[in-house]
Amino acid sequence: MNIALILSGGVGTRIGSDIPKQYIEINNKPIIGYCIDTINRNDFIDKIVIVAEESWHKYISMYCKNVSKGIGLVKQGRNRQLSIFNGLEFVKTFADENDLIFIHDAARPMLSNELIDKCINTAYNNKCDGVLPVLPTKDTVYFSDDGQRITKLLDRKCIYAGQAPEVFRFGKYYDANIKLLPDKILSINGSSEPAVLASMNIMMVDGDENNFKITTQADLDKFKDLMKNESIGIT
Repeated sequence: MNIALILSGGVGTRIGSDIPKQYIEINNKPIIGYCIDTINRNDFIDKIVIVAEESWHKYISMYCKNVSKGIGLVKQGRNRQLSIFNGLEFVKTFADENDLIFIHDAARPMLSNELIDKCINTAYNNKCDGVLPVLPTKDTVYFSDDGQRITKLLDRKCIYAGQAPEVFRFGKYYDANIKLLPDKILSINGSSEPAVLASMNIMMVDGDENNFKITTQADLDKFKDLMKNESIGIT
């Protein structure tokens, strides 16, 4: 079984909206709706679980009333990784340890069916513990010990920017998160960090530059422009 876990607990403070960015409607569809619809259409995904602030559960349920796959709603945690852990605890009630958990951000609406297929196929074909889509670093990358002076130059050929979705073997990833409780999990920033800390075998695949995360007003404007072009038939 392949279970999609959509994280929708962000508040979007950098955009300055009076509602969380993932619920802003573009072309009469909330931003979260774009990735929900793509995941719902994908042949590999069996169930969808959404982690969100409880006050938005009714809104999400209304949007998902025509979604064909089973939908589970879970309350968000104190930080991103605890939100993931809440989702894992819910998934644990029906998943097997070798099932795949597919973690995606509600604020990444440009998720493609092709990227979903690539991540899941790579996990199965290579019998690895997880898959992370990445983009190569284009800029020169520097390291600083104190945040004021450049300490050394890093080889950008070895530096990659991670994206979502991130795919993991459920059992190993759940255990990796358990090991971080109760305090270390609070300092985790990326979904793959617990897997790396637990020495899980994580493979990289080529990411998608269109699969950007809406974080700033500029990102939101970019997405609006893309959807405007789509609505008038421009490709």
